[in-house]
Amino acid sequence: MTGVPTSVIAATGLVGGYAVARWTTKRPLGGVALAAAGAVAAKEWQRKAGNATAAALSGAYVAAFAASHPLAKKIGAWPSVCAVAGGVAAASWCVADRRKA
Repeated sequence: MTGVPTSVIAATGLVGGYAVARWTTKRPLGGVALAAAGAVAAKEWQRKAGNATAAALSGAYVAAFAASHPLAKKIGAWPSVCAVAGGVAAASWCVADRRKA
């Protein structure tokens, strides 16, 4: 149990993963940050809301990462990352964080 809402963990993973990749110019390092936060969030989603919800939110996390790339071509990199991070955070809060553990 982390004590940090999963919505914050997931959003931080998406934003932090991009930031690490951009500022270090090492994309794999950003992927490590993204994956680490995703793993922590998934464990907490499972604990809070069960296997099916954890699988769905994990899928949303990966889909958000993938969707940020084409979206960045339309609105820019940072706005794209922030938009998808906000979407995943909202979904996470709605289905996992607002429940009682």
